[in-house]
Amino acid sequence: MKVLAVSDEVTSWIYSPRLKEKCEEEQIEFAISCGDLSIEYLEFIASSINRPCFFVRGNHDHYEIGPHGEIKSHPAGWTDLDMARTRYKHLSLAGLEGCIRYKPGAPYQYSQQQQQLRAFWMSHKMAIPNLVNGRGVDLFIAHSPPNGIQDGTDHAHVGFTALNWVIENFKPRFLLHGHQHRNYAPQQAGETQVGETLVVNVHPWRILDV
Repeated sequence: MKVLAVSDEVTSWIYSPRLKEKCEEEQIEFAISCGDLSIEYLEFIASSINRPCFFVRGNHDHYEIGPHGEIKSHPAGWTDLDMARTRYKHLSLAGLEGCIRYKPGAPYQYSQQQQQLRAFWMSHKMAIPNLVNGRGVDLFIAHSPPNGIQDGTDHAHVGFTALNWVIENFKPRFLLHGHQHRNYAPQQAGETQVGETLVVNVHPWRILDV
């Protein structure tokens, strides 16, 4: 089962008629956004591929004004995975939005302690599957990377320890994230195996077989 994952930066071939052709060629079954992409861009993806779409918000996400002057804060055709767990066919998906707090009062930014509490609060949704199957979720979607894994050296791009906790305790098959643009650290690994979890930086896009 293949997924188109996007994050942080608009890609010209995706924002074009080529997207529909590519998804049909690759047999893409659903799409994931790891944040920091415009509502207009996400809605274009959803309408083009006509497949289920799941997202979390990044620290640069905000409302937009629609074509008729309406305020839009949620992309049509997309399911918000923040602090939620859902299923698509035989796969389970869950997620946590946002990045480390570096600007007071800014939305979708959290301290390490706040994100840990949020992860703990939503963990009850993964607890029973974890007991039954030894895995709380198959795909975990985040905007930021885990702490010390594909994150940055500057404060704004430090990863969340809450995600390390999720990996250790709920063993997702994949943890997908953005936030750390690949050009920030060109030599940094885009995929890192951590126990049973493959951590993947999807910036700006990836097609993955999950």
